[in-house]
Amino acid sequence: MIGLGAGPLRTVAVLGAHCDDIAIGAGGTLLTLCSARPGIRVDALVLSGGGSEREDEERAALAAFCPEADLSVTVLKLPDGRLPAHWDEAKSAVEELRGRTDPDVIFAPRTDDLHQDHRGLAKLVPTAFRDHLVLGYEIVKWDGDLGRPNAYQPLTPVRAGQKVELLQEHYGSQRHRPWYDREAFLGLARIRGIECNARYAEAFHVNKFTMDLEG
Repeated sequence: MIGLGAGPLRTVAVLGAHCDDIAIGAGGTLLTLCSARPGIRVDALVLSGGGSEREDEERAALAAFCPEADLSVTVLKLPDGRLPAHWDEAKSAVEELRGRTDPDVIFAPRTDDLHQDHRGLAKLVPTAFRDHLVLGYEIVKWDGDLGRPNAYQPLTPVRAGQKVELLQEHYGSQRHRPWYDREAFLGLARIRGIECNARYAEAFHVNKFTMDLEG
């Protein structure tokens, strides 16, 4: 598998419409990234769940998924499932994040996600982060909207298992959902691993990136 190294990474931004989106879509990648780079700056923005049990879950989970990182977490109170009706608030939140960070890479929902909140946030990100590499993560769900990703982060069996354990440990409010289980998360990771010649992987959608082949 041919890969292009990203060079030194000092700052990462992660965005989610809901508590648990970031961990489901990029939890294994965050574990890998933060474990390899102690002290890396991670700025997280979540648009909904603020002031509830879900915010508590999210803060504890992101701390576990970003070991030894310089982590900042903002969880807002926009209503779940209503982001299109709260476009101004969401855009202001993304722009505020941009005003205080200049990340080397961004993890956010992908633009063709069928959930209106995910898709809306994905479309907002490039309006504020106009010259940044954005990796769009995927979330398995009832809609059946998984597409054809074009970027992969391989995960070892230990790392993939750690991701699933942390998801189960920290998001107790979601365990009742029929798709929220070990088989679903590892199954998708195994398929994405096959696609990039690894045992497991997380996959991302990249709309545009710039190569630097001189250095």
